[in-house]
Amino acid sequence: MLFENYALNNLRLQNRIVMPPMTRSRAGEGDVATEMMAEYYAQRASAGLIISEGTQISRQGQGYAWTPGMYSDAQIAGWKKVTDAVHKAGGKIFAQLWHVGRVSHTVLQPEGAAPVSSSAIQVDGVKVFVDVEGRGPQSGVGAMVQHSMPRALTVEEIPAIVNDYAQAARNAIEAGFDGIELHGANGYLINQFIDSQANLRDDEYGGALQNRLRFMKEVVEAVSAAIGKERVGIRLAPLTTLMGSKDDTPEATYLAAACVLNEIGIAYIHIAEADWEDAPVMPAAFKEALRIIFHGALIYSGKYTRARAEEALENGWADLIGFGRPFIANPDLPHRLANDIPLNAPIAGQFFGGGKEGYVDYPTA
Repeated sequence: MLFENYALNNLRLQNRIVMPPMTRSRAGEGDVATEMMAEYYAQRASAGLIISEGTQISRQGQGYAWTPGMYSDAQIAGWKKVTDAVHKAGGKIFAQLWHVGRVSHTVLQPEGAAPVSSSAIQVDGVKVFVDVEGRGPQSGVGAMVQHSMPRALTVEEIPAIVNDYAQAARNAIEAGFDGIELHGANGYLINQFIDSQANLRDDEYGGALQNRLRFMKEVVEAVSAAIGKERVGIRLAPLTTLMGSKDDTPEATYLAAACVLNEIGIAYIHIAEADWEDAPVMPAAFKEALRIIFHGALIYSGKYTRARAEEALENGWADLIGFGRPFIANPDLPHRLANDIPLNAPIAGQFFGGGKEGYVDYPTA
């Protein structure tokens, strides 16, 4: 099993570094992963684990221009080039599967439909990246625009979306991925069902905490049945308020979520900590409680330094640590951290869209 070894105390930090999911908006026509994407991921195969950028489970699940999908034959074939390249370089890679829910725009939706969510709530200031001029990913020219007003999913529609997750998981395994990570963080669809201020439903998917956790549970059970629970992880953001998702009792809510996930027996929980300037620090007591409740592997990401990573590992809070932006500019990041080699600085203006510049041209040490 992939995650058994990460509980061993004698593994060095270099072996416990994760490349977390980072949207780079460079998919080709048809939202297909490209040869350049294969090169990008293979360059970073020295990570203990790579988790791919967010990959939509359906056209409805897309929220940003030029992000890859996992629902067509061409998309499966494109991702197969990526996984083959990573495995040839000695790496392991999971696909992060997402449905962004309300964090989308009508121009990205089938037939210009409204995005869907747990509830019909539009959050002012939450923006999505769209190709307003239709120039394609190579141009790198897009714009951030206010997300469109969503509509609430009916109870009858939910099983089809759960099935989309399960089918995307099967597709990911067909494409050669070692497993999948569900994106349940950062204000996307699963998160929109969990958090009390994003979910105003009064049916079996809303109101009481166990009802708000129902959608997450059904999705996790479905993908676990499709590909095996040992190949399933989930990303959660317990104490952040990204994309307008906020919970009234976040610690209680996410410890309850961890109980549900532990009962299902998935491989790992990936915790996204707040990573902005002056962000709140996640309490040690919460991390210790999470460790008691959840018996699988725990991954933490969020503005980690080598010192913070070693502290988390030594205290037993985490089994692996994700380094996000540093991996963009440092394809050999584990080697650099292990040997105290200075890091390249990422070029923020080249994060989304474009060609090789700021993507596969960063130097190794």
